Amino acid sequence: MRISTSGRICLFGEHQDYLGLPVIAAAISRRISIDGTYRNDDQVILHLPDLGIREDFSLRDTFPYVVQRDYFRSTINVLRRKGLVFSRGFECTIHGNIPINSGTSSSSALIVSWAHFLDRMSDNPANYSQKELGEIANAAEVLEFGEPGGMMDHYSTAIGNVIYLESTPEIKVETLTPKLGTFVLGDSLEPKDTLGILARCRFGMEDVIKKVTSFNPQFSIFSTPPEHLTDYRNILSDDELGLLRANVEDRDILLEGKALLSQSAEEAVDQLFDKHFGDLLYRHYKNLRDFKRTSTPKIERMMDAALLAGALGGKINGSGGGGCMFVYAPEKAEEVAAAIEREGGKSYIITVDSGTRIEDANP
Repeated sequence: MRISTSGRICLFGEHQDYLGLPVIAAAISRRISIDGTYRNDDQVILHLPDLGIREDFSLRDTFPYVVQRDYFRSTINVLRRKGLVFSRGFECTIHGNIPINSGTSSSSALIVSWAHFLDRMSDNPANYSQKELGEIANAAEVLEFGEPGGMMDHYSTAIGNVIYLESTPEIKVETLTPKLGTFVLGDSLEPKDTLGILARCRFGMEDVIKKVTSFNPQFSIFSTPPEHLTDYRNILSDDELGLLRANVEDRDILLEGKALLSQSAEEAVDQLFDKHFGDLLYRHYKNLRDFKRTSTPKIERMMDAALLAGALGGKINGSGGGGCMFVYAPEKAEEVAAAIEREGGKSYIITVDSGTRIEDANP
């Protein structure tokens, strides 16, 4: 049995899901696969040659967890609680070409693949839907260990293509089917400063919202229009007001992006659509760069070079402070990729892809 799952990029709503705001994400044509078969005992043996790692354990020995993020065991436990039975072990090889630790959801794609593989190889397969597999992976990776984290990565990699995800007041997933051209993903090869970025983007913004709602209980991050933000000049510093304005603008950029991506094929005139889409991505990037400060000098050089080479727009991807950026380049993708590499990045030409899927059903 061979299962593969895509990585993902966040198109709109970066650093907004933890505020309860929606996101739009796209699965990409970089994937992680699990290729495995049954064993005649209860051992689970996992070969990860890309990382030079081998992991093995018994199906009788899946709890307590032995490492901090014991996702292979936790996924089995989540599925067992849902009623799946495993009477035989497995031997699997895991390969992937998603950049690791770069904001493209390689970890979530791996756990979605593992959940999908386990479901199909259990004694009593439930044949979970892609959405359900995303929820199972989120439970195994986030809920099982009490870690903070949204559903975007798991839903996006599992369901694939382009999704719109709301988390407030309840989870709502909508599949979008835009006709998107080529992207170029650029890995800066810089380690991400996830904790430092979160301290500013999340905790800093949560403090701003507390100040503003104490002053005006009618304020809402979901609906207050940007022209009303000047009302808070006397209670916020310039830095805080800039962060608030950036989040409200990014909220509205997402809504404009959703309307654009929801257009019918007849409504979307290719060149006008592509330019509008690229402009929205870059507007989002400027807020992330200038007010949320998630970019780095190297990523800025990569972005500038890509735009000069013909990209129509783009943004930093993931938590930021390093990691990946991407640009929309429906034309001149190879020239754009070369420009990113001249600035010291690693480039990948990518397209929107399907979610988790069976590549070979032979167990």
